[in-house]
Amino acid sequence: MARSRYATSERLFTAASRILSGGVNSPVRAFKSVGATPIFIERGRGARIEDADGNRYIDYVMSWGPLIHGHAPRGLVRELSRAAARGTSFGAPTEMETRLAQRVAMLMPSMERVRFVSSGTEAAMSAVRVARAATNRDRIIKFEGCYHGHADAFLVQAGSGAMTLGVPTSPGVPAAAAANTLLARYNDLASIEPVIEQHRGTIAAIIVEPIAGNMGVIPPREGFLEGLRAICDREGIVLIFDEVISGFRVSTGGAQKVLGVTPDLTVLGKIIGGGLPVGAYGGRAKLMELVAPAGPVYQAGTLSGNPLAMTAGLWSLENLSARLYRHLARLAATLAAGLADAARDAGVPIQVNAFGSLLTPFFTERPVRDFQSALSADTGRYAAFHREMLARGIYLPPSQFEAWMLSGAHTTRHVQLTLRAARAALQEMTI
Repeated sequence: MARSRYATSERLFTAASRILSGGVNSPVRAFKSVGATPIFIERGRGARIEDADGNRYIDYVMSWGPLIHGHAPRGLVRELSRAAARGTSFGAPTEMETRLAQRVAMLMPSMERVRFVSSGTEAAMSAVRVARAATNRDRIIKFEGCYHGHADAFLVQAGSGAMTLGVPTSPGVPAAAAANTLLARYNDLASIEPVIEQHRGTIAAIIVEPIAGNMGVIPPREGFLEGLRAICDREGIVLIFDEVISGFRVSTGGAQKVLGVTPDLTVLGKIIGGGLPVGAYGGRAKLMELVAPAGPVYQAGTLSGNPLAMTAGLWSLENLSARLYRHLARLAATLAAGLADAARDAGVPIQVNAFGSLLTPFFTERPVRDFQSALSADTGRYAAFHREMLARGIYLPPSQFEAWMLSGAHTTRHVQLTLRAARAALQEMTI
């Protein structure tokens, strides 16, 4: 019997499953939604990764977003080595925290004050706490399919990994916590007004991904974010943009700069850690001055502002440029158009949504503009596509409902190789 090309990964997953819950430390990594065993990664350089069996892949996951400059860029590795030699953690202030916060605020002027945490989940739950304190209200509005981490308040018809597993709400979330989270439809302003009317005077915040990235990439309709801003101004509600994915992925000022809508608070992650664990929230000084020790809203973290994460984040942000964003947008447009052409030639229905360096091909005939139309995608067909692409050396998100990520290390040659693989994979699927 021939040895599987993933034999080592399969053995490692078996071992991991004996000690790690589900064999992984984040559900989507388990490859369940694509009907496969996860591959275990050994190393990455530039736009490529290599697994434990020595198979090499062009990577479109990029650690789910933070690696906008590619894997292990020399400058970043050098700076991290220098920082590690000085100490890996202090639990005390360092100058690097201030420097990164200044850079973030310079690039995103809406963030007059910043607080670093260790994950996007932590940042989102902290931003909501600030909004509740500022308004003396308890309820929040989120949108179907948008994902803001795994805090109780957000696991109400969530997207990303929760949607992939077909569990829009999670056991273990108290009914009281869920009761304070109200749902509306992304890209549908009309769905918000009845919620506002029914709960007027009790809503602290509206939290939204300005460019949805956790039900696949779905840009906002014209006027949607502007409408949210107007509603929040009218009702005294805090508008929170979750830019964990879109922040610094679509421009140096995030989606809010490109789309011209300013939130009261912003949630960040991914790129501001350069591949190391990090999150941040920030916004108007008046709101952020409520956070302890300046104010009464408690939030703390031993590893918040970790010097290695701050070093990696500062290097990543300092190396952003208009040229980089033009390169990413050009590659993404070429990849999106090529995928659509290949699918059409194979007779496979597909919709490809793209924004900046982000894209998602949905296996559906319907345009995808919200959560319900995203659910029309054929997840079985995506699973087959994923397996065929993996066999051809292309590493894609192991879920129909995730964004593909490009980096500065990707080239036209990488995209051409990917499209060649996609054409062969789609033809194989129709045989």
